[in-house]
Amino acid sequence: MDRFVVISGCSGGGKSTLLNELARRGHAVVEEPGRRVVVDQRAAHGTALPWTDMEAFARRALEMALADHAARLDAIGWVFFDRGIIDAASALAQARCETLTANQFSPRPYNKTVFMTPPWPEIYQTDSERRHDFAAAVTEYQRLCHVYPQLGYDIRILPKASVSDRADFVIEALKRSGPAPVRG
Repeated sequence: MDRFVVISGCSGGGKSTLLNELARRGHAVVEEPGRRVVVDQRAAHGTALPWTDMEAFARRALEMALADHAARLDAIGWVFFDRGIIDAASALAQARCETLTANQFSPRPYNKTVFMTPPWPEIYQTDSERRHDFAAAVTEYQRLCHVYPQLGYDIRILPKASVSDRADFVIEALKRSGPAPVRG
């Protein structure tokens, strides 16, 4: 799954903005499952929300991430995921006080290189889908920076730079790691 690339990291660190830029450049992108779960739950007056029932929220995000992954198996070229299976599974494991293991994700569902947005307080904002504060976002980031390497992934921290520079950084890093997949 080298063509499936995860953009993860700190909430409010610019992941969605970067994914929008990659989409503008013609790459396939998948929106963050967690945000979609929140939108769905709020519309349905549901309780599977991170501030109400974290385990139910994470379970739904994991189901959505698995479905997103399966739906893109026939895609051609790089597919960029705003978070994904590992992020959701990590949140679910944390809610259940469990530990993730590499054999739970064999074969590896994503490219070995995971791009992480670092904590960036100057751009961090809460909104209707992101109610947690910056300290909670940093704690989440630290957890993910620990989890991904434990599962055999290499982390590349994205620079605090313009969205265009960040997109260039991602594409250049992927090109250096191997040939670009054929795009349809």
